Amino acid sequence: MTKAMRETLSTALTLLVFSVVGAGLLSGAYSLTRPAIEASEQAEKLALIAQALPPSSFDNDLVGEARPLPIDALLGLKRPGQAYVARKGGAATAVVLEAAAPDGYAGEIRLLVGIHSNGGITGVRVTAHRETPGLGDYIEIARNRWITLFNGHSLADTPAGQWKVRKDGGRFDSMAGATITPRAVVKATHKALQYFAAHREELLQGGKP
Repeated sequence: MTKAMRETLSTALTLLVFSVVGAGLLSGAYSLTRPAIEASEQAEKLALIAQALPPSSFDNDLVGEARPLPIDALLGLKRPGQAYVARKGGAATAVVLEAAAPDGYAGEIRLLVGIHSNGGITGVRVTAHRETPGLGDYIEIARNRWITLFNGHSLADTPAGQWKVRKDGGRFDSMAGATITPRAVVKATHKALQYFAAHREELLQGGKP
């Protein structure tokens, strides 16, 4: 074996050892930090879900008892979502549905839509979006109260033709010069209410939606 070949082999073996050791360290670090990461994600999700519900409206484990939602045009989901049923003393008081507005200005807007057992909205929260900074920020509760305009509305008290922004002849305000984002959120929220109305019994009583 020539000197060049020995050097090449030695270098290859050294790289292999470093790769194996590096992979082991990364795997070990992931195993150690994974429980903490999962706990943090669980707490963050629960906080958002709880914001879409009235205070003290549940005493159950919302995330732990989450139920799967199918892909449905009324929910706007590209993949199965989840329904979080709020229970107080064992009785269902409300449900939070994962939904999406596929027609935002910059793409999909992910939502949580809280609905009381009587069909009224308890809260809507945006969990993810890619809307233009400044124009799309006001759909986030941390930056603006606009999203609370939905609270209390239902299919019964708000006719189908009113589920639009005021610019389109509807009931909901929108920021001047930026109607695409709120238009998408209003439409998605209305559809989530329609889904709830069609599957109310299954959602609240534990059947299959």
